[in-house]
Amino acid sequence: MTHPLLTPLAIKNQTITNRLIVAPMAGVTDNPFRRLCKSFGAGHAVSEMIIADTALYARKKSLYRANFDSEIAPISAQIAGAEPDKLAKAARFQVANGAQIVDINMGCPAKKVCKKLAGSALLQDENLVKALLESAVDAVDVPVTLKTRLGFANGQENILKIAQIAEAAGVAAIAIHGRTREDFYTGQARYELIKEVKQTLSIPVIVNGDIDSPQKAKAVYEMTGADAVMIGRAAQGNPWIFRDIHHYLSTGELLPKPSIDELQHIVLNHLEELYQFYGEYSGCRIARKHIAWYTGGIPNSNAFREAMYQEDTTKGQFAAVKKFLQSQ
Repeated sequence: MTHPLLTPLAIKNQTITNRLIVAPMAGVTDNPFRRLCKSFGAGHAVSEMIIADTALYARKKSLYRANFDSEIAPISAQIAGAEPDKLAKAARFQVANGAQIVDINMGCPAKKVCKKLAGSALLQDENLVKALLESAVDAVDVPVTLKTRLGFANGQENILKIAQIAEAAGVAAIAIHGRTREDFYTGQARYELIKEVKQTLSIPVIVNGDIDSPQKAKAVYEMTGADAVMIGRAAQGNPWIFRDIHHYLSTGELLPKPSIDELQHIVLNHLEELYQFYGEYSGCRIARKHIAWYTGGIPNSNAFREAMYQEDTTKGQFAAVKKFLQSQ
């Protein structure tokens, strides 16, 4: 019998192939990374956050974030903002750009986002949350989803109210990170309130936070009763985590880590995709963090990374990575 997490999930008129979802992460979940995770069995991936300000649309970085070429549908674009009219415009812009789902960010804890009263800072103003979500839902014909946290501060967790506001506004699904904004990424994710949300809503509830292994994915799914699990940081340098979860849920067995030959194949292919997508200058620089994640824990990797960071051409960087991995 197929495990429920490996079955399709409907988000209004869109269907994702399974319930293992890549969390949106600024500077990480670009087009090449989303496609890579999907190739390892992720059923869905949400784009990096794009600030809902039309002045930003023409910026090169935003154009990269809004690039969905060759991506497996349904395409989901995340936007963030604190003004209902601008959020509605951003939603329409993304649908015109090919998005089949629009995701609203009310979970980002970054100071520069919260200073604009966007991301998780919005959780302090429930009336504004209502106005923003209604504006986005009314603006487009595609499903609108929400990514959020338990609340802004510890002791002020208002996710039950936020979730009810979202459902009433017409939001099609809600993904909840089991921390407050105050927590950032410290301590342990808490799932009890997410379980309560699931019991009160009829729309899909997606659980996020600290899901870093096949066993944890299964346990958190069972504990919360959520409709899907969302994986973020654990996929950094480890995109095969989705394949591992598939295998575990299907067989009860854990797959071994990729061999050094397979790792080399994955990493070098990912680098080529990044270079092609971003070009020489940005490709080399954006690849650095991925290389660091991939090589973490490999013997002598600290010295290798120090040397690799000095490479300022894609050709030199690629050769350095290939040489290091072949030496293992």
